[in-house]
Amino acid sequence: MRPNILKISAVQLLLVLLVFAGCEKNVTVDIPRASEELVVEGYIEAGGSPVLVLSRTLPFFGTIHTNGFIQNTVTGAVVIVSDGSVTDTLSQVPGYGVYYSGAIIGQTGKTYTLHIDVEGKTLTASTFMPAPVPLDSVWWKVDGNRDSLGFVWAHLTDPDTLGNAYRWFAKRINVYTYGELKGQVKDTTFYAPEGGSVFEDKFINGKSFDLSFLRGHAPYSQKEDDTNDEAFFYKRGDTIVVKFSTIDRNHFEFWRTEETQVSNNGNPFASPAPVTSNIHGGLGIWGAYNSTYDTVFAQ
Repeated sequence: MRPNILKISAVQLLLVLLVFAGCEKNVTVDIPRASEELVVEGYIEAGGSPVLVLSRTLPFFGTIHTNGFIQNTVTGAVVIVSDGSVTDTLSQVPGYGVYYSGAIIGQTGKTYTLHIDVEGKTLTASTFMPAPVPLDSVWWKVDGNRDSLGFVWAHLTDPDTLGNAYRWFAKRINVYTYGELKGQVKDTTFYAPEGGSVFEDKFINGKSFDLSFLRGHAPYSQKEDDTNDEAFFYKRGDTIVVKFSTIDRNHFEFWRTEETQVSNNGNPFASPAPVTSNIHGGLGIWGAYNSTYDTVFAQ
């Protein structure tokens, strides 16, 4: 009798599926187009001059590519930066919405204000250059039982002043010794690790501790070591330069919320995480970095 019961159950299940399939209806959701906004990504480094990219928001379902991004930058803006003593109108790279200055140099303890006039709109922001906090020591260590892959570690002593915030970058300055990229430098710029490049001293104020981060790489990189088992690791033989930066609170909040949003992308169970911008009248970030550098040999 038991086989007959199974047959009946299977038939009943098939009928139920056919009924539901017959009730299917295509639903088209009309998502309203969000209003276009201006986006700022600008920084000033200690010992360096301000650089800023001004662009527009892209459609949610738009295609992102290099040419489209360049065409989306905004030219003809009046961009003014002041440190309280020196005020400079930034120059524009011809044909691109990239602005730079040679008159203002980043210095510890100064606040840098930003004022942008473009297309009848005004955008403002400010950022503070905190004092640098160097790492006590840095080293490379194999991860678990992996033969030649590991992470860069560091020991940090946080100053006994609440409110410090940090961001970690690194790059490999040695060359590839194999494959199509043989002879090319592995990283031409500093990369922050994906998700979790920033932290604050809310729970670690005045403490000493060890920390490590994943290896970062260029977005959408198709390099072999960014897509295979080496992804996120440093390899024995790498020469790594660590850039450890202090940032102010608003700068920290921007990257904290940006990284939370990126890590939640596509997760229907994640809480909404709007990105916190310090740009009044637009979106994005105007931030200062005060950095120290250390070189690590993975061996």
